[in-house]
Amino acid sequence: MPSDPEIPPPTAESLSRDLAILRRVIAGQRKERGDCNNTGPFLLMLGGLPGTGKSHFSRQLCRRIPFLVVGSDRMRKALVRRPEYTREEHIRVFAACHNLLAELLAGGSRVIFDATNLTDGFRQRAYDIAEESRAPWLIVWCTAPEKVIRRRLQARQAGRNSANYSDADWEIYCRLLPGTEPVRRPHLRVDSSKDITPQLDAVEQAVKTAATHE
Repeated sequence: MPSDPEIPPPTAESLSRDLAILRRVIAGQRKERGDCNNTGPFLLMLGGLPGTGKSHFSRQLCRRIPFLVVGSDRMRKALVRRPEYTREEHIRVFAACHNLLAELLAGGSRVIFDATNLTDGFRQRAYDIAEESRAPWLIVWCTAPEKVIRRRLQARQAGRNSANYSDADWEIYCRLLPGTEPVRRPHLRVDSSKDITPQLDAVEQAVKTAATHE
């Protein structure tokens, strides 16, 4: 998470409280999906604008391989009853998510970080965490045609997609689009309007390959 000189980072006390809440979310996932510890750490970082299919890709992958999912939208709503999506709130949520990622990878878990991750500044902290944890990692960048994205976001606003925690609508998509920066590191690109099976296969193989080199 890039620093902002005008907004102080969370205090150690507030960060500790937030982490305790997010750990309970993860504990719930462990009960549903089985323990993902002792598999060897692996970080899959998803990125892309709202409506590009990040969470769908995450869910499909978790049907194949156990992963713990640190989703920024889900974690935000665990921390903030009525999110306002301010800069201060954003810094708070990502500080907690990044610390949780570090904990989970240090514990040997496979983790999906499901967030927009639209700029190098936001992505850099996740890169650093993976490298500090000596965890293999992979970036998946999700895209889709704009007409598909708009239709998805309209369905989300109409409440027809209960599996998604995001409140992002077309207006937010348009606001975020100009500031999106290309991923300069090697990554896998997914057009979620098409068959995503080849990309799911590629990620599954990458995870298995990483496990054999532990």
